[in-house]
Amino acid sequence: MQSLLVLYMTHWLLQPEHIGQVWGLRALERALGNGDMHQSPQKLASYIFGLYAGLAYLTPIIGGAIADRWVGKTRAVIAGAVMMTMGHIFMAFDQTFLIALLFLLLGLGAFRSNHAGQIGALYPAGDERRADGFQLYMFGVQIAGILAPLVCGSLGQNVAWRWGFTAAGVGMTIGLIVYVAGLGTIPVNSAARAGNQPIQLTRHDVRNIVILILLLPVLTLTQLGNQQTFNAYLIWGEANYDLMLFGHALPITWLLSFGAVVSTVVMGLSVAFWRAWARKRPEPSELAKLTIGATFSALAPLALAIATRNAGGPHHVGLGWALAFHVLNNIGFAHSLPVALALYSRMAPRGTCGTMIALCYLHLFAANLLVGWLGGMYEPASAVSFWLWHAGLIAAAAIVLFFVWLVLGGEFASTPQKLTERATAIRSSFEAIAE
Repeated sequence: MQSLLVLYMTHWLLQPEHIGQVWGLRALERALGNGDMHQSPQKLASYIFGLYAGLAYLTPIIGGAIADRWVGKTRAVIAGAVMMTMGHIFMAFDQTFLIALLFLLLGLGAFRSNHAGQIGALYPAGDERRADGFQLYMFGVQIAGILAPLVCGSLGQNVAWRWGFTAAGVGMTIGLIVYVAGLGTIPVNSAARAGNQPIQLTRHDVRNIVILILLLPVLTLTQLGNQQTFNAYLIWGEANYDLMLFGHALPITWLLSFGAVVSTVVMGLSVAFWRAWARKRPEPSELAKLTIGATFSALAPLALAIATRNAGGPHHVGLGWALAFHVLNNIGFAHSLPVALALYSRMAPRGTCGTMIALCYLHLFAANLLVGWLGGMYEPASAVSFWLWHAGLIAAAAIVLFFVWLVLGGEFASTPQKLTERATAIRSSFEAIAE
């Protein structure tokens, strides 16, 4: 669904002949301070996308806390899946667009952190199969990331927008049925019992939480390039990439499937690389890998700036530049978000894993708000400076992370046993993909 959202708003929903049909949209514009009737559909679409994508990472904080303390992960996941299915159904109608986004946000809040948290519960502490379980789970996520833009994007762009969203709803329904059918294999969640016993935090726990909170603004900047791929990158790609292949124009959403394929290959190679590295020397710490990730992430939008500057006109950027962008971006992503999730989950005090994972996602809330604001400033004539801004902000984050690693690396020291568990978690999480 996300692969269609900005394109749907820009090319259809926010056009003058359709915008008045959307219930509550004018009120939302006024609330955002963007009530100008003459602003471009792309600018408004970017603002709405940024707000939606940001809230999609904020609501899991509430969902994770509710699951940890009261309802349990299983019931939260089921409720979230049902609400997301309803949201996709509402997306098929222009009038209920904002209602659809509300249901999707509520569903994501209940689903996102709790679903991932259930994977670890399948294995006892110290079980080496935990890494394999996460790899299988993330492999499924990768396959979905490849197929969804192909199916939903093709239907949405070539047939009708509503059919693309309907296909997403059908996929969500099938996933919910499979999940419910397999409930007997999932351990019983003890959240209700935990909710009656206040979580006790030690001074060490509080110190770790404070450090992780202070890292959030820096991590926010590292994700600007990756999160922009669902927003202004698609608009830029429509105007600049040469999408003709064997005499046929490729749907722009296929770029996201292309990126997912590149992501699968790159992250598989990353896993192999670090396993080979670990046979001879210790793996870098999480902070070191975050620094590596931010450095590569900064190079990705820099490649787009160079491609735009060298292009002779519209549709003159070859797909080789798309390959370069996605390779650099996914090397960066493999060493940023998955590593951050591994760090936050490892340092979570007992009984707060769901909440801490959701806290980690908070930097993506801020990143998407910033992405929406930056995307609203995009204009084809200033595309070079647009991507240079992204590269510069991410590079600044890389520099900060480097110094944080030098100064605070000792604060994250682990026992040998915990170090092994951390390395395993990081390797398994490299299979993750940006949403």
